Amino acid sequence: MTARTTKARVGVLALQGDFREHLEVLRALGATGSLVRRPEHLDLIDALVIPGGESTTIGKLAFQYGIIPKLRERAASGMPVWGTCAGAIFIARRVPGHPHPIADLMDVTVVRNAFGRQQESFELDLAIPSLGAVPFPGVFIRSPTITALGPNVVAMSSLPDGTVIAAREGRLLATSFHPELTRDLRFHEYFLGIPRD
Repeated sequence: MTARTTKARVGVLALQGDFREHLEVLRALGATGSLVRRPEHLDLIDALVIPGGESTTIGKLAFQYGIIPKLRERAASGMPVWGTCAGAIFIARRVPGHPHPIADLMDVTVVRNAFGRQQESFELDLAIPSLGAVPFPGVFIRSPTITALGPNVVAMSSLPDGTVIAAREGRLLATSFHPELTRDLRFHEYFLGIPRD
C-alpha cells in the first residue's frame, strides 16, 4: 500500500518491547515519531502506540516512572492510544491475574497468552473490514485475546471461532497481533486517521 503523508506527532512507549519497529512504520508514513519514556514526553505528542513485549514489565516500569497517571489524563482528553499485543493488555480495564499495574483505559477484558507459549506463535490472514477487502497479515506471538467488550467497544476483527482480536472504543485501539512485524501499513494508517484534539 502506498504511504500517505501526515504531520502527526506520534509517540511509541519505549520501556520494553518492539517499539523500534512501530517507530519505523510511523516514520515511513510521514509521522514525526518519537520515543516516550517519561510522563513529560506525553505532552509532546498527538497520539501514542504501546507496543508488544512483556506486559508485566511494561506495567511495572510505567508505574515506576509515573507514566500511568499522565497517560490516563491524555487519553481522557482525547489523545488516540493503540495497544498491540502486550500493549493491548496494558490499556485494558480488566486483565485477570495480571501481577502489575495497567493503564485501565479501554473497557475490555483481555486474557494474557491466550494462544500458548512462544512456540505456538502463528500467522493468519485476517478479515478487517475497516482496512478494506484485502486480508491483513496477522502475526500472533504469545498473544492475548479480548474476551469481553464494554457497551461502547466495537470488535474490528475476530477469528473464525468468534474470538475477538482487534477492537476500538472511540480513540482507543487494541490488537492482539503485531501489525508492525508485517510490510502492510494499513493498520498504522488507520490509527493515524483517528481524529486528534
